[in-house]
Amino acid sequence: MLLEENVSLLPYNTFGLDVQARYFARFTSADELRQLLKLPQVQAADKLILGGGSNLLFTQDFAGVVLKNEIHGLEITREDGETGTALVRAGAGESWHGLVEYALDQGLSGIENLSLIPGTVGAAPLQNIGAYGAELRDTFDHLEAVEIGTGEGRVFTAAECGFGYRESVFKNVLKGRFVVTAVVLRLHRQARPNVRYGAISDTLAELGIEGEPTPQDVSRAVVHIRRSKLPDPAEIGNAGSFFKNPEVSQAKFDHLKAEYPELPGYPVPGGVKVPAGWLIERAGWKGLRRGPDGGTHGVHDRQALVLVNHGGATGSEVRQLAEEIITSVRQQFGIELHPEVNIL
Repeated sequence: MLLEENVSLLPYNTFGLDVQARYFARFTSADELRQLLKLPQVQAADKLILGGGSNLLFTQDFAGVVLKNEIHGLEITREDGETGTALVRAGAGESWHGLVEYALDQGLSGIENLSLIPGTVGAAPLQNIGAYGAELRDTFDHLEAVEIGTGEGRVFTAAECGFGYRESVFKNVLKGRFVVTAVVLRLHRQARPNVRYGAISDTLAELGIEGEPTPQDVSRAVVHIRRSKLPDPAEIGNAGSFFKNPEVSQAKFDHLKAEYPELPGYPVPGGVKVPAGWLIERAGWKGLRRGPDGGTHGVHDRQALVLVNHGGATGSEVRQLAEEIITSVRQQFGIELHPEVNIL
């Protein structure tokens, strides 16, 4: 529980940006967090709760205190033979993919489509992570949290979390008020895997998996897809998908479809979801590099949804690039992109 001063955050963000935190501390339990929150330096400062640092873009040093969540623990807390489900409790500092692997090892399914999503368990409900036809809220039961202002514990049900597309109450009305300490999911013993997302079916066939796929098969396919499309942050600084996929009205989509027949779209309540990566690529940004010596930052050459730091870029440069992409897509398609990454 040592409170350190002037700590580099380079090892703690996947964009690989060398910024400093005025204060930095780790906590491994809810009680340790409460003790840290009582310190005068912590009480008086702006606070950033850090998990895996995989959804952050630092554009400057952080003048407050960074509290790194390292609460671990994975366990099955209850089995329900009638429904064939089990409750799995995970410490918020566990890696998300580690939780997926634990569930599969225990013969449980429901989150295999979310394999290899970077970051920690505690960050997952903040933006209702999702991929390949699944979202966290599909299996979410409840979470445990500590209120920053009082140190009191609270349990949030799914309804109280207000989940939406990459949204929750923790990103708006309750932003900065609570620290997630544990997440509990309701997973299945004998559920059929979700293979409705086209790329999964195609990849299963490519991998030679025939017949009824297992949850492990689906996880293997998702890992294969993600590794083929997305850069490894250990090799190229990035935060995965930088933008949310925008949703437009059916009328707007039909108008664009007439001009761009190849435009993909996926029905959602109230309209159509359009892939942001397709819009960015069509606007000419895919593979772009900026900066000296061949480029310090840019747009990934295999996935236009990913902005990258090739080395030596600043967060401000990446943010400027993001703003230019937003303007470009707005001008060409009349669609507003919104970052999925938190920009500080």
